[in-house]
Amino acid sequence: MPKKLVIKVTAGADSAERCSQAFTVAAVAVASGVEVSLWLTGESAWFALPGRAAEFELPHAAPLPDLLDSILAGGRVTLCTQCAARREITEKDVLEGVRIAGAQVFVQEAMAEGTQALVY
Repeated sequence: MPKKLVIKVTAGADSAERCSQAFTVAAVAVASGVEVSLWLTGESAWFALPGRAAEFELPHAAPLPDLLDSILAGGRVTLCTQCAARREITEKDVLEGVRIAGAQVFVQEAMAEGTQALVY
């Protein structure tokens, strides 16, 4: 039985390499058949909005929109409730397939049997 991978990314353009690593690991895991749940928190919250991933640039890294698309296609993407509220982002603002949920849901997912959690 494949493990589930829960990834919390706390960085955005403010820490581009760390951000890119999280999205890359999530996309590779999805492509490998692993059940993936990617949580957008802190500055990565902006990537829940249409067009924002396209603004992200990091030399020698896969384009963030491509990574995000593959994660949305085969995994789950969640925007942190508090992070969304602080940025005045609502459910009507986010990309199709992105849900907004809070810490209780994150803890439930991270503590499930057979789950590995990573924080970037």
